[in-house]
Amino acid sequence: MDMLVQFSGVCARDTVLDVACGLGIVACEFAQHAAHVTGLDLTPTMIKEAGKRQQEQNLTNVSWYIGDVLPIPFPNSHFSCVVTRYSLHRFLDPMAVLLEMVRVCKPEGRVMVVDAVLPSEKIDAYNCMDQLRDPSHPKSLSFDEMAAAFETSGLTNIQTGRYKVEMELEQQLAASFPHSGDKDKLRQMFQSDIGKDAMGVGVHHMGSEIHFAYPILITVGQKVV
Repeated sequence: MDMLVQFSGVCARDTVLDVACGLGIVACEFAQHAAHVTGLDLTPTMIKEAGKRQQEQNLTNVSWYIGDVLPIPFPNSHFSCVVTRYSLHRFLDPMAVLLEMVRVCKPEGRVMVVDAVLPSEKIDAYNCMDQLRDPSHPKSLSFDEMAAAFETSGLTNIQTGRYKVEMELEQQLAASFPHSGDKDKLRQMFQSDIGKDAMGVGVHHMGSEIHFAYPILITVGQKVV
């Protein structure tokens, strides 16, 4: 969270939109630094849980909105900072979502995308694994694809940062939604990738457990006009 706050440049003057806000983790963190944060998500249950988080943290500068992202239900140039975390790979048309984020951002404002991004030579193997783990995920982008998306969007002053999210395989499988029988396929896929890293997640043993790490890319750009 410290990295996201730092890269976004959020400050006490900012109005922030968190796209696909989920449980409100990012929105509530940014609310501690911004004038106001709006969390947008399609799922009412997520918004309900996000509201509980807000109440637990006694935050009064957060509002929640149930809605889709195509289009984002806000006027042009409405927010000074627009962010989304771990969601771009869930959209069938990520470029269209990014352009919507740019549309609702004010001139001189910032747009930030945080998501799993892989080298071009590893992205196909990674997507094969991730879609098997959760068939609702269309595809993640490669570094080249993310860079091209931001360039096409018209955003400038692009900055990037990276971090990893460490996971234990069985815990992740328990929280995932593969089709019946696919958990064993995933176990074999991870086991076979130890020492190869074809999927780009650094699969390794830790004792009797299999661990790996999602490679996360932060990409931030500034809207000119």
